[in-house]
Amino acid sequence: MTELLTSPLNAEHEKLGATFTAFGPWNMPLKYQNELDEHRAVRNSAGLFDLSHMGEIWVNGADAGKFLSYAFISNFEPLKVGKAKYSMITAEDGGIIDDLITYRFEEDKFLVVPNAGNADTVWDELNKRAESFDVTLKNESRDVVMIAVQGPRAAEILVPLVEDNKQDEVYNLGYYAATMGKVARTFAIIARTGYTGEDGFELFLPAASTAEAGDRGSAVWNTMLSAADEAGVELTLCGLASRDSLRLEAGMPLYGNELDTGHQPHASGVGFAVPASKEADFVGRSALVGRDDVEEVLVGLQGAGRRAARHGYAVLDESGERVGEVTSGAPSPTLGHPIALARVRRDVAAEGTSLQVDLRGRGEPFTVVATPFYRRER
Repeated sequence: MTELLTSPLNAEHEKLGATFTAFGPWNMPLKYQNELDEHRAVRNSAGLFDLSHMGEIWVNGADAGKFLSYAFISNFEPLKVGKAKYSMITAEDGGIIDDLITYRFEEDKFLVVPNAGNADTVWDELNKRAESFDVTLKNESRDVVMIAVQGPRAAEILVPLVEDNKQDEVYNLGYYAATMGKVARTFAIIARTGYTGEDGFELFLPAASTAEAGDRGSAVWNTMLSAADEAGVELTLCGLASRDSLRLEAGMPLYGNELDTGHQPHASGVGFAVPASKEADFVGRSALVGRDDVEEVLVGLQGAGRRAARHGYAVLDESGERVGEVTSGAPSPTLGHPIALARVRRDVAAEGTSLQVDLRGRGEPFTVVATPFYRRER
């Protein structure tokens, strides 16, 4: 059995009493105390997450924008320096290999952030697709600590720790934008991105080795906790359990649940990322552009009772015929009722449609609703 990878911050999590879980090839904190309290803290104040299991791949060179526009489904050549873009890497048949965020820091310098379980696959695919382009690829996935502070009070905690001449820039940083500067006297990439449906920041702390990453990451991690305490701002340690319930309320897909190689973006709730027309070639183009006539689509479901639908449960119409499958589901801590994402037949996907979810042999009523289930006040 292959030994699981651990975060450079693993020693900190052990000291803090985290409960761990396997997530892809990684052993990461599931929760620290109570996942519901962690969830509510992010909605009401702020939460601190270790995301060091995510990948970091640099794409540099004269053809960097052109190459990424071929390797991914989106056009990266118009992306402005300091901005980020959500996209996907697909197979020739349109199946989703991964969804990822890519940041542009110079005209010829991009940072690609794949999901934890797919980082090695994305690295291999990028190398295969780079053969005819003037680019260099560098995989730093094992030597970067990634920390997220998420919630309505995230800026109150982070901005005072940023070097003085960068504080206004970070405070005013737009959504899906990024800059570089020092946080707690440590060099960091600072991005206004997240996976919770709240305002917040993600910090990338590069290092020359995993050991150095641990030292730098621990310094920033502990400084943020101390600074929040001194400022009287609640900053709660959060694990993957609360991150999952937060992203579900926000209607955000999870690779392995909503996204996989067996389904293309139009059938997975992310068809918006497929260009309506993109003249330049990209891997998967013939299977995706103008091919949104899929038989199944992703919808939101709201439960009428208290029993939650879970991944893999069958979705039925009112007559009991199977019409789809739940991809993610849970009780919503914020909304107080069960919610779910499900892939269902297009003819039962209209908002307001009454469906059932087979909960251990009993049809539980659910209704098709719009997503996201939760949208923060701005």
